[in-house]
Amino acid sequence: MRVILKKTVKNLGDAGDSVKVTPGYGRNFLLPRGLAIAATEGSVAQQTHLDQLAAGIARKEVAVVKEVAAKLADLAITIAREAGEDDKLFGSVTKRDIAEALAAEGIELDRRLIDLNENLREIGMYNVEVKLHKEVTAVIRVYVIRS
Repeated sequence: MRVILKKTVKNLGDAGDSVKVTPGYGRNFLLPRGLAIAATEGSVAQQTHLDQLAAGIARKEVAVVKEVAAKLADLAITIAREAGEDDKLFGSVTKRDIAEALAAEGIELDRRLIDLNENLREIGMYNVEVKLHKEVTAVIRVYVIRS
């Protein structure tokens, strides 16, 4: 039985994929739960059209995100924190602090897009990745200075 997935199903495929499954799995699990639709000629044509529309929208999104990435590449932010004699911070610089510093520069970003493995705990210069899109990442320079 061939079905078109409406939602991503683990170990089977992503939304929009046309997959072949056993008839029982399709009739008893996928179709009743609304996870898939039967792959008829009409539904395949409709899915192809929707895929083309989604591809066009995705291209526009990537273009916009690349503009933001170009702005971020030229940007360096400075965050002042109190530190001890050995340049260790009293506290740390988190994703939220970086997002607030970017907002002060006029760039609103969700802090979850900032890829910071661990909080910054020392004075120095750091290159921090921002995952704007699954295809586009930007690197911003973050200077942590003594206040």
